Amino acid sequence: MRAIRVTELGDPDVLKIEQVPKLEPASDQLLVKIKAIGVNPVDTYIRSGKRGYNPEVPYTPGYDAAGVIETIGTDITSFNVGSRVYLSGAVSGTYAEYALCTPNQVHPIPDHTSFTEGASLFVAYVTAYRGLIQRAEARPGETVLIHGASGAVGIAAIQFAKNLGLRIIATASSEEGQRLAAEQGADLVLDHSDPQHFATIMDYTEKAGVNIILEMMAHVNLANDLQILASKGRVIIIGNSDTIEINPRDTMACDGAILGMSLMNISEQDGKEIHSAIIAGLNNKTIKPVIRCELPLEEAAKAHVRVMESGSLGKIVLVP
Repeated sequence: MRAIRVTELGDPDVLKIEQVPKLEPASDQLLVKIKAIGVNPVDTYIRSGKRGYNPEVPYTPGYDAAGVIETIGTDITSFNVGSRVYLSGAVSGTYAEYALCTPNQVHPIPDHTSFTEGASLFVAYVTAYRGLIQRAEARPGETVLIHGASGAVGIAAIQFAKNLGLRIIATASSEEGQRLAAEQGADLVLDHSDPQHFATIMDYTEKAGVNIILEMMAHVNLANDLQILASKGRVIIIGNSDTIEINPRDTMACDGAILGMSLMNISEQDGKEIHSAIIAGLNNKTIKPVIRCELPLEEAAKAHVRVMESGSLGKIVLVP
Protein backbone atom coordinates (compact mmCIF):
# COMPACT_ATOMS: atom_id res chain seq x y z
CA MET A 1 0.00 0.00 0.00
CA ARG A 2 1.04 3.63 -0.40
CA ALA A 3 1.76 5.71 2.69
CA ILE A 4 3.48 8.97 3.58
CA ARG A 5 6.53 8.27 5.71
CA VAL A 6 8.69 10.63 7.76
CA THR A 7 12.20 9.29 8.34
CA GLU A 8 13.64 12.52 9.73
CA LEU A 9 12.08 15.60 11.29
CA GLY A 10 12.18 18.83 9.34
CA ASP A 11 10.52 20.90 6.63
CA PRO A 12 7.54 19.68 4.57
CA ASP A 13 9.80 17.99 2.04
CA VAL A 14 10.56 15.24 4.57
CA LEU A 15 7.09 13.87 3.76
CA LYS A 16 7.80 11.07 1.28
CA ILE A 17 5.35 8.66 -0.31
CA GLU A 18 6.46 5.02 -0.17
CA GLN A 19 5.20 1.54 -0.90
CA VAL A 20 4.90 -0.31 2.41
CA PRO A 21 3.46 -3.73 3.33
CA LYS A 22 -0.32 -3.81 3.75
CA LEU A 23 -1.36 -3.70 7.39
CA GLU A 24 -2.91 -6.66 9.21
CA PRO A 25 -5.12 -5.97 12.24
CA ALA A 26 -4.53 -7.62 15.59
CA SER A 27 -7.45 -9.35 17.29
CA ASP A 28 -8.49 -6.08 18.99
CA GLN A 29 -8.02 -3.80 15.95
CA LEU A 30 -9.84 -2.81 12.77
CA LEU A 31 -8.40 -2.16 9.33
CA VAL A 32 -9.96 0.81 7.54
CA LYS A 33 -9.54 1.52 3.85
CA ILE A 34 -8.92 5.27 3.75
CA LYS A 35 -10.92 7.40 1.32
CA ALA A 36 -9.95 10.87 2.58
CA ILE A 37 -7.46 12.33 5.06
CA GLY A 38 -7.74 15.57 7.02
CA VAL A 39 -4.69 17.81 7.40
CA ASN A 40 -4.20 19.76 10.64
CA PRO A 41 -1.66 22.31 11.90
CA VAL A 42 -0.63 19.86 14.64
CA ASP A 43 0.57 17.50 11.89
CA THR A 44 3.14 20.12 10.90
CA TYR A 45 4.32 20.66 14.48
CA ILE A 46 4.94 16.93 14.91
CA ARG A 47 6.67 16.62 11.52
CA SER A 48 9.03 19.50 12.30
CA GLY A 49 9.71 18.47 15.90
CA LYS A 50 8.53 21.83 17.21
CA ARG A 51 6.33 22.96 20.14
CA GLY A 52 7.44 20.11 22.35
CA TYR A 53 6.86 17.31 19.84
CA ASN A 54 9.61 14.74 19.27
CA PRO A 55 8.08 11.73 17.52
CA GLU A 56 10.01 8.52 16.96
CA VAL A 57 10.89 8.09 13.30
CA PRO A 58 10.04 6.61 10.90
CA TYR A 59 6.31 7.20 11.20
CA THR A 60 3.17 7.85 9.14
CA PRO A 61 1.51 11.17 10.07
CA GLY A 62 -2.13 11.95 10.58
CA TYR A 63 -5.11 11.75 12.92
CA ASP A 64 -8.13 12.67 10.77
CA ALA A 65 -9.52 10.36 8.10
CA ALA A 66 -12.65 8.66 6.78
CA GLY A 67 -13.18 5.43 4.93
CA VAL A 68 -14.69 1.96 4.99
CA ILE A 69 -14.05 -0.86 7.45
CA GLU A 70 -12.27 -3.62 5.56
CA THR A 71 -11.23 -6.13 8.24
CA ILE A 72 -12.29 -6.64 11.85
CA GLY A 73 -10.19 -8.31 14.53
CA THR A 74 -11.51 -11.54 15.99
CA ASP A 75 -12.14 -10.01 19.44
CA ILE A 76 -14.37 -7.22 18.05
CA THR A 77 -18.13 -7.74 17.66
CA SER A 78 -19.59 -4.24 17.51
CA PHE A 79 -18.61 -3.26 13.93
CA ASN A 80 -19.44 -4.47 10.44
CA VAL A 81 -17.25 -4.83 7.38
CA GLY A 82 -18.22 -2.22 4.79
CA SER A 83 -19.41 0.39 7.31
CA ARG A 84 -18.63 4.03 6.50
CA VAL A 85 -16.66 5.63 9.33
CA TYR A 86 -14.59 8.61 10.39
CA LEU A 87 -11.47 8.20 12.52
CA SER A 88 -10.33 9.97 15.65
CA GLY A 89 -6.72 8.92 15.30
CA ALA A 90 -5.15 5.66 14.20
CA VAL A 91 -2.57 3.24 15.55
CA SER A 92 -0.67 3.44 12.27
CA GLY A 93 -1.29 7.07 11.20
CA THR A 94 -3.79 8.19 8.56
CA TYR A 95 -1.69 9.53 5.66
CA ALA A 96 -2.01 6.19 3.87
CA GLU A 97 -4.33 3.95 1.86
CA TYR A 98 -5.14 1.89 4.97
CA ALA A 99 -5.05 2.50 8.72
CA LEU A 100 -5.10 0.28 11.79
CA CYS A 101 -7.46 1.53 14.49
CA THR A 102 -8.71 0.61 17.93
CA PRO A 103 -12.50 0.43 18.34
CA ASN A 104 -12.67 3.79 20.18
CA GLN A 105 -11.04 5.50 17.17
CA VAL A 106 -13.80 4.47 14.74
CA HIS A 107 -17.16 6.28 14.47
CA PRO A 108 -20.06 5.94 11.99
CA ILE A 109 -20.97 8.55 9.38
CA PRO A 110 -24.35 8.70 7.62
CA ASP A 111 -24.70 8.16 3.89
CA HIS A 112 -25.26 11.88 3.23
CA THR A 113 -21.86 12.74 4.76
CA SER A 114 -19.06 12.47 2.20
CA PHE A 115 -15.75 10.86 3.05
CA THR A 116 -14.10 14.24 2.52
CA GLU A 117 -16.41 15.73 5.15
CA GLY A 118 -15.84 12.76 7.43
CA ALA A 119 -12.10 13.30 7.23
CA SER A 120 -12.65 16.85 8.49
CA LEU A 121 -14.41 15.95 11.74
CA PHE A 122 -12.00 14.75 14.40
CA VAL A 123 -9.56 17.51 15.30
CA ALA A 124 -11.76 20.47 14.32
CA TYR A 125 -15.09 19.38 15.76
CA VAL A 126 -13.69 17.72 18.86
CA THR A 127 -11.66 20.86 19.59
CA ALA A 128 -14.67 23.13 19.07
CA TYR A 129 -16.99 21.02 21.25
CA ARG A 130 -14.36 20.58 23.94
CA GLY A 131 -13.73 24.32 24.12
CA LEU A 132 -17.27 25.61 23.79
CA ILE A 133 -19.30 23.00 25.64
CA GLN A 134 -17.02 21.13 28.02
CA ARG A 135 -14.58 23.86 29.04
CA ALA A 136 -16.63 27.05 28.66
CA GLU A 137 -19.92 25.33 29.63
CA ALA A 138 -21.76 27.57 27.16
CA ARG A 139 -25.43 28.22 27.79
CA PRO A 140 -28.18 29.34 25.40
CA GLY A 141 -28.43 33.11 25.13
CA GLU A 142 -24.79 33.79 25.90
CA THR A 143 -22.50 35.69 23.53
CA VAL A 144 -19.43 33.97 22.15
CA LEU A 145 -16.49 35.56 20.29
CA ILE A 146 -14.77 33.14 17.92
CA HIS A 147 -11.38 34.40 16.77
CA GLY A 148 -10.19 33.02 13.42
CA ALA A 149 -13.66 31.79 12.61
CA SER A 150 -12.98 30.92 8.97
CA GLY A 151 -10.66 28.04 9.85
CA ALA A 152 -11.84 24.48 10.40
CA VAL A 153 -12.10 24.82 14.20
CA GLY A 154 -13.81 28.20 13.91
CA ILE A 155 -16.41 26.90 11.47
CA ALA A 156 -17.11 23.92 13.73
CA ALA A 157 -17.50 26.29 16.69
CA ILE A 158 -19.97 28.49 14.78
CA GLN A 159 -22.10 25.45 13.92
CA PHE A 160 -22.15 24.15 17.50
CA ALA A 161 -22.83 27.65 18.89
CA LYS A 162 -25.67 28.26 16.43
CA ASN A 163 -27.31 24.98 17.35
CA LEU A 164 -26.99 25.82 21.05
CA GLY A 165 -28.64 29.22 20.70
CA LEU A 166 -25.66 31.50 21.30
CA ARG A 167 -25.16 34.97 19.89
CA ILE A 168 -22.04 34.67 17.73
CA ILE A 169 -19.36 37.26 17.03
CA ALA A 170 -16.76 35.97 14.57
CA THR A 171 -13.48 37.38 13.27
CA ALA A 172 -11.52 36.64 10.10
CA SER A 173 -8.79 38.54 8.28
CA SER A 174 -9.97 38.27 4.68
CA GLU A 175 -13.20 39.37 3.05
CA GLU A 176 -13.75 35.80 1.84
CA GLY A 177 -13.25 34.48 5.36
CA GLN A 178 -15.63 37.04 6.80
CA ARG A 179 -18.23 36.13 4.20
CA LEU A 180 -17.84 32.43 5.04
CA ALA A 181 -18.31 33.10 8.77
CA ALA A 182 -21.49 35.06 8.03
CA GLU A 183 -22.80 32.28 5.79
CA GLN A 184 -22.19 29.80 8.59
CA GLY A 185 -24.43 31.82 10.91
CA ALA A 186 -22.34 34.41 12.75
CA ASP A 187 -24.42 37.40 13.91
CA LEU A 188 -21.53 39.88 13.67
CA VAL A 189 -18.37 39.40 11.62
CA LEU A 190 -15.28 41.58 12.06
CA ASP A 191 -11.77 41.87 10.64
CA HIS A 192 -9.41 40.80 13.42
CA SER A 193 -6.57 42.73 11.79
CA ASP A 194 -8.49 45.94 12.53
CA PRO A 195 -7.19 47.27 15.89
CA GLN A 196 -10.63 48.78 16.55
CA HIS A 197 -12.52 45.49 16.43
CA PHE A 198 -12.40 45.04 20.21
CA ALA A 199 -14.04 48.46 20.66
CA THR A 200 -16.65 47.50 18.08
CA ILE A 201 -17.44 44.36 20.09
CA MET A 202 -18.02 46.42 23.23
CA ASP A 203 -20.33 48.75 21.31
CA TYR A 204 -22.21 45.78 19.85
CA THR A 205 -22.76 44.28 23.31
CA GLU A 206 -23.75 47.68 24.74
CA LYS A 207 -20.63 47.62 26.97
CA ALA A 208 -21.69 44.32 28.58
CA GLY A 209 -18.88 42.34 26.93
CA VAL A 210 -18.86 38.74 25.79
CA ASN A 211 -19.45 35.65 27.90
CA ILE A 212 -17.09 33.30 26.05
CA ILE A 213 -14.01 33.80 23.87
CA LEU A 214 -12.56 30.94 21.84
CA GLU A 215 -8.98 32.05 21.40
CA MET A 216 -6.87 30.59 18.58
CA MET A 217 -3.95 33.04 19.01
CA ALA A 218 -3.61 33.79 22.70
CA HIS A 219 -0.11 35.21 22.21
CA VAL A 220 -1.69 38.01 20.15
CA ASN A 221 -5.10 38.62 21.69
CA LEU A 222 -5.27 37.52 25.32
CA ALA A 223 -4.56 40.89 26.94
CA ASN A 224 -7.29 42.51 24.83
CA ASP A 225 -9.65 39.57 25.36
CA LEU A 226 -9.64 40.22 29.10
CA GLN A 227 -10.77 43.81 28.49
CA ILE A 228 -14.00 42.71 26.79
CA LEU A 229 -15.18 39.90 29.07
CA ALA A 230 -18.65 40.07 30.55
CA SER A 231 -19.24 39.25 34.20
CA LYS A 232 -17.99 35.69 34.86
CA GLY A 233 -16.71 35.51 31.29
CA ARG A 234 -14.42 32.72 30.14
CA VAL A 235 -11.51 32.75 27.70
CA ILE A 236 -10.70 29.30 26.30
CA ILE A 237 -7.13 28.97 25.04
CA ILE A 238 -7.22 26.78 21.93
CA GLY A 239 -4.06 28.03 20.23
CA ASN A 240 -0.91 29.87 21.30
CA SER A 241 2.58 30.35 19.85
CA ASP A 242 4.43 32.60 22.29
CA THR A 243 4.32 34.40 25.62
CA ILE A 244 2.21 37.48 26.32
CA GLU A 245 1.98 39.95 29.20
CA ILE A 246 -1.44 40.36 30.82
CA ASN A 247 -2.79 42.18 33.85
CA PRO A 248 -4.40 39.61 36.17
CA ARG A 249 -6.54 42.37 37.67
CA ASP A 250 -8.55 42.31 34.45
CA THR A 251 -9.84 38.88 35.48
CA MET A 252 -10.63 40.17 38.96
CA ALA A 253 -12.76 43.01 37.60
CA CYS A 254 -15.25 40.61 36.00
CA ASP A 255 -14.69 37.38 37.97
CA GLY A 256 -13.31 36.11 34.69
CA ALA A 257 -11.49 32.87 33.96
CA ILE A 258 -8.73 31.83 31.56
CA LEU A 259 -9.10 28.14 30.73
CA GLY A 260 -6.67 26.05 28.73
CA MET A 261 -7.49 22.91 26.79
CA SER A 262 -5.76 20.11 24.93
CA LEU A 263 -7.20 17.11 23.12
CA MET A 264 -4.65 14.97 24.95
CA ASN A 265 -6.47 15.68 28.23
CA ILE A 266 -9.88 14.38 27.12
CA SER A 267 -11.10 11.50 29.25
CA GLU A 268 -12.76 8.43 27.78
CA GLN A 269 -16.16 9.62 29.04
CA ASP A 270 -15.65 13.13 27.64
CA GLY A 271 -14.67 11.58 24.31
CA LYS A 272 -17.83 9.49 24.19
CA GLU A 273 -19.92 12.61 24.81
CA ILE A 274 -18.15 14.57 22.09
CA HIS A 275 -18.43 11.89 19.42
CA SER A 276 -22.07 11.28 20.31
CA ALA A 277 -22.71 14.99 19.73
CA ILE A 278 -20.82 14.94 16.41
CA ILE A 279 -22.73 11.90 15.17
CA ALA A 280 -26.05 13.46 16.21
CA GLY A 281 -25.11 16.67 14.40
CA LEU A 282 -24.27 14.74 11.25
CA ASN A 283 -27.53 12.83 11.40
CA ASN A 284 -29.71 15.92 11.90
CA LYS A 285 -27.55 17.96 9.49
CA THR A 286 -26.73 20.74 11.95
CA ILE A 287 -23.01 20.25 11.40
CA LYS A 288 -21.31 20.08 8.02
CA PRO A 289 -17.59 20.63 7.48
CA VAL A 290 -16.42 23.18 4.92
CA ILE A 291 -13.73 21.87 2.57
CA ARG A 292 -11.04 24.32 1.46
CA CYS A 293 -9.43 22.02 -1.11
CA GLU A 294 -8.59 18.42 -1.96
CA LEU A 295 -5.07 17.33 -2.89
CA PRO A 296 -3.69 13.91 -3.85
CA LEU A 297 -1.79 12.04 -1.14
CA GLU A 298 1.44 12.62 -3.06
CA GLU A 299 1.09 16.35 -2.38
CA ALA A 300 1.18 16.05 1.41
CA ALA A 301 4.11 18.48 1.53
CA LYS A 302 2.08 21.12 -0.31
CA ALA A 303 -0.82 20.53 2.12
CA HIS A 304 1.51 21.15 5.08
CA VAL A 305 2.55 24.48 3.59
CA ARG A 306 -1.01 25.56 2.85
CA VAL A 307 -2.46 24.56 6.23
CA MET A 308 -0.12 27.03 7.93
CA GLU A 309 -1.01 29.96 5.68
CA SER A 310 -3.07 32.77 7.18
CA GLY A 311 -6.62 33.32 6.06
CA SER A 312 -7.65 29.67 6.04
CA LEU A 313 -11.08 28.79 4.68
CA GLY A 314 -12.08 25.39 6.01
CA LYS A 315 -10.30 22.06 5.82
CA ILE A 316 -7.52 20.77 3.56
CA VAL A 317 -8.03 17.13 2.64
CA LEU A 318 -5.71 14.58 1.05
CA VAL A 319 -7.15 11.84 -1.19
CA PRO A 320 -5.24 8.53 -1.54
